[in-house]
Amino acid sequence: MSFTIEELSAPLKRAIDDMGFESLTPIQEQAIPIGLSGQDLIGQAQTGTGKTTAFAVPFLERITDDDTIQVLILTPTRELCIQVEKEIYKLSRYLPLHSLAIYGGQDINRQIASLKNRPQIIVATPGRLKDHLRRRTIRLSAIKVVILDEADEMLNMGFVEDIEDILKNCPEERQTMMFSATMRPEIKHIAETYMKDPAMVTISRETLTVPAIDQEAFIVYEDKKLLLLSRLLDMMQPDLAMIFGRTKRRVDELTRALQQLGFRADGLHGDLSQYQRDQVMRKFREKRIDILVATDVAARGLDVQGVTHVFNFDLPQDADSYVHRIGRTGRAGNDGLAMSFVTPREKDHLAYIERTIKQTIARSPIPSDKDTRQVRRANLYQEVVEALEAGGSQHLSGVAQDLIDMYGAEEALMATLSLITDGEERDTAAKRINLTAEKPIYNKNKSGKGGKNYSGNRSKGHHGRKTRSYYGKDKRKDSYKGKNDKRKQAARRKSS
Repeated sequence: MSFTIEELSAPLKRAIDDMGFESLTPIQEQAIPIGLSGQDLIGQAQTGTGKTTAFAVPFLERITDDDTIQVLILTPTRELCIQVEKEIYKLSRYLPLHSLAIYGGQDINRQIASLKNRPQIIVATPGRLKDHLRRRTIRLSAIKVVILDEADEMLNMGFVEDIEDILKNCPEERQTMMFSATMRPEIKHIAETYMKDPAMVTISRETLTVPAIDQEAFIVYEDKKLLLLSRLLDMMQPDLAMIFGRTKRRVDELTRALQQLGFRADGLHGDLSQYQRDQVMRKFREKRIDILVATDVAARGLDVQGVTHVFNFDLPQDADSYVHRIGRTGRAGNDGLAMSFVTPREKDHLAYIERTIKQTIARSPIPSDKDTRQVRRANLYQEVVEALEAGGSQHLSGVAQDLIDMYGAEEALMATLSLITDGEERDTAAKRINLTAEKPIYNKNKSGKGGKNYSGNRSKGHHGRKTRSYYGKDKRKDSYKGKNDKRKQAARRKSS
């Protein structure tokens, strides 16, 4: 069963035309007709596949302009909450409907005032919605549709009890749709308890990661990660890059280190205020910075177009997080590159991720000094050629002629190029910066789930792109510092 844009009502079709849609994605084609029928739905879809439109179109076609809350959408983070509400606003712009985002970090009195506008659609994080339910500023008695977006992430963040409490406050006669990048036992429990005969729209494990994303891994010692990252950023020159660290401390230290090395970087984690987070994201979207360093929780729900590279500076705790992380790139038909830094003690954990996603992640050599110099020189040559072709340097012709007269053309050019070739100095600086080491992740089940073998597709090649990367071995003993964070779920809930 599939669906086309032409089958939509005129107001929705007009809004979709305004948004530049030419056709529906696979999840939209399959989910929209099920949603329109009123049947419950479980959809397995990664971020960036258009699932917001997949669940929004059906309820926008079905709900009325009565001044009651008829649709509730739960999201794990404030960023995703804001993003989903903006998407619904665009889709409903020609309909007599109103939507409102309810999330932590914003003045609750401001939200209470906005509720007086009688929105039909509420997009909320579980914690803040529970606050409103306790205050009785939101009532769910007229709810017709409930949507759980990125359900696996809400469970990872410890929201399972909040979700169940919220669902118990909704009418039994309702439509429930649940979307998740991965399926796990807790999700099945929610489906069995709170959903009625749900239809399944499933992406197979073979396509769980986006084919347009090249995936690579570097086996690198902890104290060499920063040097490797600095070199790769120098050589690849990403348009926009996201770098994932495992802890807030890591994000802070790595952000400072990259700034010291001259990169335009900023960090994002749960300890930042909403205003600070908004400022960082605004700079990233406007390309005033081109590197965003983030924790998993802080990056949930971020939708930034044009991210070309994802770096897993630290491996994620599980395969689900790996899928979410690399899904930041390779969107809307564009290519992307995801690179993971793996300490020797984490090779078993990398193998577990490969088994789970049913894909082999290519091992790439660490760039040698010679490799690095060659790529840097090629990049510099290309930059000079582009500058010459663009023109606009005529105002320096007098200085150039004086240098040529005094030293000769070749000497003058070599001296000039040496001033703008800062890669070697950056390498030296990177070697002097010490980051607090993170404890490696040990995979408890080295044989994988049930010990099953698998055969997956090898990550595709680069086809001559400048995103080529390298890998080498170091026989020194790995060392680490760090301590376990037993308050992980509490911190995740607080950040939302």
